[in-house]
Amino acid sequence: MKTYLTVASFALAAAFAFPACAQAQQKVVPAQSEIAFTSKQMGVPVDGKFRKFDAQVAFDPKKPEAAKIGFTIDLASVSLGTAETEAEVAKPDWFNTKSFPQATFQSTSVKATGPGKFDVAGKLAIKGASHDVVVPVVLAQAGANTTATGSFVIKRLDFKIGDGDWKDTSMVANDVTVKFKLALTGVGAL
Repeated sequence: MKTYLTVASFALAAAFAFPACAQAQQKVVPAQSEIAFTSKQMGVPVDGKFRKFDAQVAFDPKKPEAAKIGFTIDLASVSLGTAETEAEVAKPDWFNTKSFPQATFQSTSVKATGPGKFDVAGKLAIKGASHDVVVPVVLAQAGANTTATGSFVIKRLDFKIGDGDWKDTSMVANDVTVKFKLALTGVGAL
């Protein structure tokens, strides 16, 4: 159960990566977007997602170096499949949502790496700890719609997720894979 909480922490990191894919006046379409994560508890994959997140994005695919991307995730919005596990995530050993209700991401640079591909570097802050991350993002366009997808791995212990007895990585793995699919409007042509 507490392992699920750790996974949720990493999902949070994923949410921060998403903003790299939009331009001035861009909007995320929440009903078509998802920030998910996978961790392992005793070697078994555990999936989760965040239901509430927001982004402030100014991104022109022709001038990625000028991008400004910010992201906020409501940590209490984690979905792990059971109310008991979700209540556990809020506790101090995991997200400590009373003291740290949100995770944040702020970009420091965006670099094109190929057609429709970008590396978004920035600061990810979860539970009072801030670390540099680089998130690879792939953009695909169909008409006026843009989809940003990607995944990256974070270390839960870097963000103090899973304190106390849960620091033991033989029970709950330290690596958490964050995956995202974000539907965006207002992004210029690639």
